[in-house]
Amino acid sequence: MISLKNNKVVLIAGPTATGKSALALELAEKIGGIIINTDSMQVYRDLRVLTARPSPAEEARVPHRLYGYVDAAINFSAGSYVADAASALADARAQNRVPILVGGTGLYFKALTHGLSAVPPVPAEVRESVRARLMQEGVEALHAELARRDPASAERLNPRDRTRIARALEVAEATGRSLTDWHRQSQRPVVPPGEFLALFLAPEREALYAQIDARFDTMLKLGALEEVEKLAARDLDPLLPVMKAHGVPPLVRHLRGEITLKEAAEIGRADTRHYAKRQFTWFRHQLPEFSWMAPEAARLWLEDQFRHDAGRG
Repeated sequence: MISLKNNKVVLIAGPTATGKSALALELAEKIGGIIINTDSMQVYRDLRVLTARPSPAEEARVPHRLYGYVDAAINFSAGSYVADAASALADARAQNRVPILVGGTGLYFKALTHGLSAVPPVPAEVRESVRARLMQEGVEALHAELARRDPASAERLNPRDRTRIARALEVAEATGRSLTDWHRQSQRPVVPPGEFLALFLAPEREALYAQIDARFDTMLKLGALEEVEKLAARDLDPLLPVMKAHGVPPLVRHLRGEITLKEAAEIGRADTRHYAKRQFTWFRHQLPEFSWMAPEAARLWLEDQFRHDAGRG
């Protein structure tokens, strides 16, 4: 078993459908690692197929943490994730295993490596009140109110972004302080600079988009529609994160008879391609410390990093 001495944690990020999970699994088997999920949708137990969670057979090969352990009815936050990830990291270190964090959620990686703003939990009654107003008054009215209460957040957010506008108003209502103020008061990072090795898988765009399209079709064959049907039957708040997972909204529309399955699949594929494009942009601007490389080069690069580390030991 190889231990990484100079870089205590391995971070593998990248757009969806780039083979991150397969790379992490291969590395974990070689070095005795623990794989820790860093994808905001793979935490939910309701959508194994549609979120491309590792299969039970893959999870049995090496220890996996923070996959499929949150119920869809929970509005799971970055703060909750960071707390759970800190616990998983501590467990890995106690077992003398290398933690390998893998996923595509840039906010999670940034919270782990840069710290997270100390926004306190919002009481359920405040959240429900704001969301009821969102349904009754519309997003434009709430954005106008946010412009009065938190001008900086209102200017930063898309005026049609229902979820983030509601979140900013919830924080202002619950705490009497703007979300902008809270963001200035950050917590210390769980994985500080100098303690991680970070890479971003950056395949050629057209090849990636073709892979995304093919994988969405495979998901449908493996039962994604049936997953969404069970989820829709729970009649959850449509603003919950899991209800906006890529593919869920169009498949719900199909189940309601509004569009065909072919139309739903095309929307799902297009939404996922657009998300991948945003992931490239987000990581480039927000996490410049990640080393970018093609997936086929990443495997060799990681092996080289560990080989050098073993030689120094």
